[in-house]
Amino acid sequence: MPIFEYVCESCQHRFEALVYGHEKATCPKCEGRKLIPQLSVFAVSTKGASSSASAVPSGPCGTCGDPRGAGACSFGDSD
Repeated sequence: MPIFEYVCESCQHRFEALVYGHEKATCPKCEGRKLIPQLSVFAVSTKGASSSASAVPSGPCGTCGDPRGAGACSFGDSD
């Protein structure tokens, strides 16, 4: 089940959606269907990684681009 990130063209709401098969996502705020897909960053877990390696963020936040990594900003709290 892939998770996709979108911005709604109608209300500019940013959100993530689980999309099953051929389903189409809708905005949870206004139920709009005109969505702009966003570039998303995914996390990779490796077995046996040292604790110092796991403390380093794997990449910038996929929503806002914060270099500290996903979840470092409070972008989702802007509603």
